[in-house]
Amino acid sequence: MSSSSPYYLKGSPLNARLNSVIGWLARHGLSLAGTAEMSVPGRKSGRMQRIPINPHTYDGMRYLVSARGHSQWVRNMRAAGGGELRVGRRVHAFTAVELPDAEKLPVLRTYLEKWGWEVNQYFDGVTAKSSDAEITACAGDHPVFRITVTN
Repeated sequence: MSSSSPYYLKGSPLNARLNSVIGWLARHGLSLAGTAEMSVPGRKSGRMQRIPINPHTYDGMRYLVSARGHSQWVRNMRAAGGGELRVGRRVHAFTAVELPDAEKLPVLRTYLEKWGWEVNQYFDGVTAKSSDAEITACAGDHPVFRITVTN
């Protein structure tokens, strides 16, 4: 990847299979450690694209963090401005606003505190115990969306 390309770490075939299983579980009502299945319309096809996600709450607000970087769901979210979160029969539509890098530090730190066991490998050595400067330096590689449930 060139240095001008946005950061994105594609998952392995095993990651894809695990995501499929975790998404299926959430779709059928079993949330593992708070996971949900997110659906967002594809920016080209318009069809709903589904992916398991770790919704994160910080300071009373809900966020979605892309640990792998500027993924397809991030690009779709930017185009659509929202989507749906599902766990079993509970489906919540939401709108999403992307945070600027300067506002991400506390969200990323608390996200890494909660989900680091699962996502630290995508943060290139940055963990919840890293300095503010280290977390801020990686903020541009990890899009963060503040979501507001609309139903």
